[in-house]
Amino acid sequence: MEGIFSTKSDIFSFGVLLLEIVSGRKNNSFHDLDGPSSLVGHAWELWREDKALELIDPSLEMEVR
Repeated sequence: MEGIFSTKSDIFSFGVLLLEIVSGRKNNSFHDLDGPSSLVGHAWELWREDKALELIDPSLEMEVR
């Protein structure tokens, strides 16, 4: 009734929102049957493969001098 399901669901949703911002992809943009079905699953696979930095949208990369 008040728009709050639980504190845990709010924190999870906030985490998904951060993943969407950092990756530049929407959570529902994964429709590949062979791969993960969500952005969270994709991020988890990259984390397990020690490739988490591949999640970052290339347009956010900074040039270091």
